[in-house]
Amino acid sequence: MASFLDSVTVTRVFSLPITSSISPASKVPSVSARRISPVPEFRGLKASQKSSVTQSASLGTSLGSRFARGGRIVCEAQDTTAAAVEVPNISDSEWQTQVLESDVPVLVEFWAPWCGPCRMIHPIVDQLAKDFAGKFKFYKINTDESPNTANRYGIRSVPTVIIFKDGEKKDSIIGAVPKETLEKTIERFVVE
Repeated sequence: MASFLDSVTVTRVFSLPITSSISPASKVPSVSARRISPVPEFRGLKASQKSSVTQSASLGTSLGSRFARGGRIVCEAQDTTAAAVEVPNISDSEWQTQVLESDVPVLVEFWAPWCGPCRMIHPIVDQLAKDFAGKFKFYKINTDESPNTANRYGIRSVPTVIIFKDGEKKDSIIGAVPKETLEKTIERFVVE
């Protein structure tokens, strides 16, 4: 009985012939002529329709059902752009009107383009903006482009998330934290 892995073949065909000669003085191989073939294009996974097809189909998985139908592995990408809301960036000049004069609580993410943890937290903030739409406002502020606001609130590390309510700083979270941590903090200030 063949396993599932026996039915999947990935072909890599390339050659990298290198002729070398050993210099009697150094006893170390040196490359005298070098011909490099281009790396072949990857053409995906291939699966044969042997006995493993019926075996994988009997597992009752979605992968098995795809094998049973056509004998092919199908790679499906999800469209993640429609699922999240893009949180707008604001600048020093918009700070007063967008954040301090807001009639609902505001979450502001202080970030920088060179910051790896900031990129990790962006999708979380985007999802929270969708989840709390109408109850909370969400903004991002680039500390490199708007240093005055960052200095005013003592931002020394990014990402830093600050929650404002009635124009006052109410809470702050420093660093990339799990979604649940941000949710619990937001829920404390939600206007019902």
